[in-house]
Amino acid sequence: MGRKRAIRRLARFAAFLTLLAAWTFAALPVSAEDPSGELTVGVPADRCPVFYMDEDTGEVIGIGTDLMRIAAEKAGFSVTFQPIGEETVKEALDNSFYDFVMPLGSAVASSYGEATVVSDNLFQTPFTLVALSGQKLPPLENLRVGMLRSLAGGAETVKQLYPGVNITLFESMDESVKALRDDKVDALLHNSYVWSYVLQKPSYSDLSVQPSAMFSMDFRAGTLDTPQGREKIRRLNEGIAALTDTQRQAIILDYTSRRLYHSTFSDFLYERWPFMVLGALLLISFAVILYQKQRAFKFKQEEKLRQLIDHDPLTGVLSLSGFRKRAEELLRLHPNMPYVISYSNIRNFKYINDRFGMEAGNELLRFWAEKTGAILTDLDALGRIEADHFAVLRHVENEEQIHADTRLVFDPVRNFFISRSKEMRVQICTGVYSLTTADFKDISIDRFLDYARVAEKRLRETHNEGFVFYNEKQWDLGKLVVDVTGRLPLAMKTGEIQVWYQPQVDHRTGEIIGAEALCRWDHAERGMMAPSKFITALEEAGLIYDLDCYVWERACKDLRRWELAGKPQTVSVNLSRADFAKDADLPGHFRDLIQRYKLSPDRLHIEITETAYVENPELLIVTTKKFREYGFRVEMDDFGSGYSSLNMLKEVQVDRIKLDLHFLTETGDAEKGQIIVRHMILMAQSLGMELIAEGVERKEQAEMLSGLGCTEMQGFYYYKPMPAADFELLRGIF
Repeated sequence: MGRKRAIRRLARFAAFLTLLAAWTFAALPVSAEDPSGELTVGVPADRCPVFYMDEDTGEVIGIGTDLMRIAAEKAGFSVTFQPIGEETVKEALDNSFYDFVMPLGSAVASSYGEATVVSDNLFQTPFTLVALSGQKLPPLENLRVGMLRSLAGGAETVKQLYPGVNITLFESMDESVKALRDDKVDALLHNSYVWSYVLQKPSYSDLSVQPSAMFSMDFRAGTLDTPQGREKIRRLNEGIAALTDTQRQAIILDYTSRRLYHSTFSDFLYERWPFMVLGALLLISFAVILYQKQRAFKFKQEEKLRQLIDHDPLTGVLSLSGFRKRAEELLRLHPNMPYVISYSNIRNFKYINDRFGMEAGNELLRFWAEKTGAILTDLDALGRIEADHFAVLRHVENEEQIHADTRLVFDPVRNFFISRSKEMRVQICTGVYSLTTADFKDISIDRFLDYARVAEKRLRETHNEGFVFYNEKQWDLGKLVVDVTGRLPLAMKTGEIQVWYQPQVDHRTGEIIGAEALCRWDHAERGMMAPSKFITALEEAGLIYDLDCYVWERACKDLRRWELAGKPQTVSVNLSRADFAKDADLPGHFRDLIQRYKLSPDRLHIEITETAYVENPELLIVTTKKFREYGFRVEMDDFGSGYSSLNMLKEVQVDRIKLDLHFLTETGDAEKGQIIVRHMILMAQSLGMELIAEGVERKEQAEMLSGLGCTEMQGFYYYKPMPAADFELLRGIF
């Protein structure tokens, strides 16, 4: 009896475990629509070395996975790669299991006809035609091309670029090669990295790369065009933007230099079956012949691989990798020869492609490479770094030689379209770095290119063209930009970025009536940095909005803390033109801030610089109106520092004007300056606007302003900017 009860208990317990397991598994997620930072990326796993399965780990690896993983991690994602089960990438786009599918050359419709959105380009994938050795290909407009079915999306891109090409899709590489040998297609198309692997197969030794038919295609990730998809693409693009050319080249070189191809048994039989029937008498001869054949085959494949890696497929000149090698070799061979390294870039090259077509842009690049190569000698090197960027290592005796090169190369390139009856002058910016004696002792081609690139960038930013030599100030600013922009997130998190307050005073009573929130950076390595330094660097990098958002929120936190302590304060915060470029709805941003921290809008004054009004007056007029509708007080900052203050006052209604005292502090006629200030004060009062003077440094200035009717002031005469703790002590808050 006891035994039966025990059996019944066990049965009930087993049933309980079964229900518990069913509930647990029912609760597990089944979709890749995960709002966290985890991404599932579907890729074809049969494109070694771009995508392939690692024999040891069973994971998908390759050039594409490494670049995508780095970009995703920089964007705050963790990523898992899954081999796609669908026949094509287009079909995989409709599978919601994947957050992204890659590779895509451009946005294409999914197999269900859904619109897609693609990321920025991870890297340029050189696509190469392969044909039977010795075969002459017909023109592109009559070309019959075979591609793998898994490249159907890429085939659409090719059709867009070359409408005359007739494309046939095949299930496998063997099937496509058979069609080529049976004259059903003229050539096969795949990316060069895959060819560098596939052409190592012995049975494909009758195939050869067609260098004259090479071109490049973008390598992007894509997903369906949904709000979630666009947001993920936006975040991923931030990670892609952080990828460096050095990282891209290192990953590509790593995989393309590996010996990934493993001969199969069928390869063994293909190569050796004629010799296996010769018997023992020919064994020695067979071994010698086999060794020589293998050696020649290995040399041929390595030469093919070297050609693909070290040369640009479009122009035939050196790639970045090849340029590095050749330039370093020349500098080591000729340590006493004067050399310069130049970095050139076509301004608005994308516009040229959009206006005249990609093929016209390619012709321009080939023409540029041809003209440059014609003047170079064996002592020089030419490389295409990327897109429309070229680098030249040139031995020069004097600056006149550079001017001569300009006449022989750059003038014809600038007139490339004009000479072809098209009204378009090509603009080229070139940065030049002259190597020093010390450079020959510590050769770093990447460093020399960076110097030249910095000079080129500075020239391009001036909207000029021509060439300019590098100087150390440019490099120092570049290093500061890298340091400041790279450290900004950590600095805001750790408190290196601090919000200080400069009190604003009523001169008649000496009472503090408010304060302006200002930013200071106590850098862990550089110490307390002057705002002029890090503000300039952040403007250079386009990160001022990030810093301003931090300052605005920090000010709101302080205001809330002071209000809870029973000591409410009024604080003015600054908005710059960069903030308006980043966020078209700044009033909404500030409305959300005061709601979050339970503040009245009159506690936060909005200072907008006069220059911001000038650059986009229509937007600023609408924005100012909305700020005031939300209850904020709006101030025009730096009034009088520009040349359009009067015109803007006619168009824009603000609550208070911050008068810039440069009329009194700069050189010039002091009496005339006082006359101008007097009438500016009178004008503001007549318009019904409040007035505060900033930059008051001396007693005489304060008394003069007070006598003219401006009693609210801010400046070193009263108080310097101070940390929040000192301001709290001054105001008796804590």
